[in-house]
Amino acid sequence: MSPPGRPKGESLSAQREGSPVSAGNWLDEVAFDERGLVPVIAQDAVTSRVLMVAWANREALAETLAGGRAVYWSRSRDRLWRKGEESGHVQEVREIRLDCDGDVVLYMVEQHGGVACHTGRASCFFRRLADGRWQATDPVLEDPELVYRK
Repeated sequence: MSPPGRPKGESLSAQREGSPVSAGNWLDEVAFDERGLVPVIAQDAVTSRVLMVAWANREALAETLAGGRAVYWSRSRDRLWRKGEESGHVQEVREIRLDCDGDVVLYMVEQHGGVACHTGRASCFFRRLADGRWQATDPVLEDPELVYRK
C-alpha cells in the first residue's frame, strides 16, 4: 500500500523530476542547529513504524534527494553516513517531509534487509517502559557481530 498522495512504487527521484524546487532553496527552510545538524526520523513508508532517529547536515539531505537513499551525518565518525554502507541495510527514501517548525526532517523509507538498528533489530525503538523498567520487546533478527564484522 502506498502512502496517501503517492502512486505505488514511485521513487524519490521520480518525485524530483519536473519539480520547481531548486537545489538549494528547500534546504534554506530547514532550521539546522548551531552545529549545522537537524534530527531525521526514518519511518517505514508502508507500516508507518518509526525505525530510527539520526542527524543530517545540508550535504546529507542534498545527497539523499539526489540519490534516493538515506544519508545521515555520523556525529561519532564526524562524516557522512550512507545508511547500509557497512551492513547492506539501505533505506530507499520514498518521501522527505519537514515538521511545522522546520527543525525535524522525516524520511519515509523502504528498509532493505528488514533491519534498521545496529543491534540487529527492525527498529531502534525496541525497548518499552513497563513497571518502571525498560524491557526489550523486539527480537534480534541478525547478529550485529556478523553484520558489522570487518
